[in-house]
Amino acid sequence: MSEKIPYLRVGTTYYKTIEKPLISGDKISILVRWNRETIVSDHGKTYVSQVPKYDGFCCIPSHLNYQQIIDGFYNIYNEIPYLPDKVKNEKRKGTEEIPFSIGFMKHIFGEQLELGLDYLKILLESPTQMLPILCLVSKERATGKSTFIKWLKEIFGLNMTYIKGDSFSSQFNADWAAMLIVAIDEVFFDKKEITERLKYLSTTNKDKVEAKGKDREEIDFFAKFILCSNNEDNFIQIDENEIRFWIIKVKPIQTENTEFLHNLIKEIPHFLSYLIKRPFHTQKQTRMWFSHSEIRTKALQKLVWKNNNKLESKIIELLYEFFESTEDDAIQFIPQDVFSMLGKMFRNHYWTVNDVRKLLKENWKLEPQKNSLSYTKYDIDYSGSFYGQSKTGRYFTLERNFILQKFDEMMN
Repeated sequence: MSEKIPYLRVGTTYYKTIEKPLISGDKISILVRWNRETIVSDHGKTYVSQVPKYDGFCCIPSHLNYQQIIDGFYNIYNEIPYLPDKVKNEKRKGTEEIPFSIGFMKHIFGEQLELGLDYLKILLESPTQMLPILCLVSKERATGKSTFIKWLKEIFGLNMTYIKGDSFSSQFNADWAAMLIVAIDEVFFDKKEITERLKYLSTTNKDKVEAKGKDREEIDFFAKFILCSNNEDNFIQIDENEIRFWIIKVKPIQTENTEFLHNLIKEIPHFLSYLIKRPFHTQKQTRMWFSHSEIRTKALQKLVWKNNNKLESKIIELLYEFFESTEDDAIQFIPQDVFSMLGKMFRNHYWTVNDVRKLLKENWKLEPQKNSLSYTKYDIDYSGSFYGQSKTGRYFTLERNFILQKFDEMMN
């Protein structure tokens, strides 16, 4: 029989390799269960005896030395769609054939371009190497975050998948547990437990795969996570000592090119060849390759600050709004005044008057008047406007410039 047999038997179950058409016009090869009786009906009994047989499945990731069959086991990790081009002219400049790829990498990673290239080189050459959780964030639209994900999908093919945030929080993970890259778009994880799970998965080499109606099974785990979000300030809950997140603020694309992804795809073989020939810019310093200082960005610092200084940020926003709506150079208040206004501007909050007092004294190093004196107490009416009335108390004083500076630091 000269034609290639599209069937195989793994253990006692038969499968068929089929070519599934895509919207793009391309096809992908996938493995689906197939009934033995159907094979016999379609091809005859003698045909079944020629179907290749394997003891079981394995998942051994490799891109440059891929093997489908390993020691009698069928490798469910997939060969990547594009192989590196063999560059015949060794004197050829490394980036002359990949202007779109290098330009796009510069756009996404900015000053950290070399680290970004190292990141992709590691994915290509060492797929089991742990890497930080890459987060691309921007409040603006049309920044290229989704294009970056689609490009990686073209490079790594069936070894990459997209999931929704609610899918990640589900107990069932069979659809992504054996992937190289798990991309989660439009991320908003407001629970600390999800952060902890991400952190655990990003640094473990084992996990339990679970599918509906099946027993849990331990597998080798090597997935890397890429998160995309339009919420820069609180798309995930992390603390100030976090070292596993690489957060990059992506700027908007100035000129739209509807064929840009197509141009990136055309360059993939050349780009892979460039990554292989390009030496590493960094050296492995941690179990996630990059050191904490290398991937600590302003976007990470801003997120950490927002996560761990929520009361402070809300007070700054409150007082910034006050100074924007008045011409006052300073404001006097007691902690109860601020507490009351916070409750009207941000209806659901869990802070106390003592939390406000502690922040004023310990964080901002302010002291109240030693005696109870007259001052103008401000509050917020039903329309959201500030109004004042005369009161007495041991008030604190804050200057306009102090709040404007705090607000500028918070936003930048």
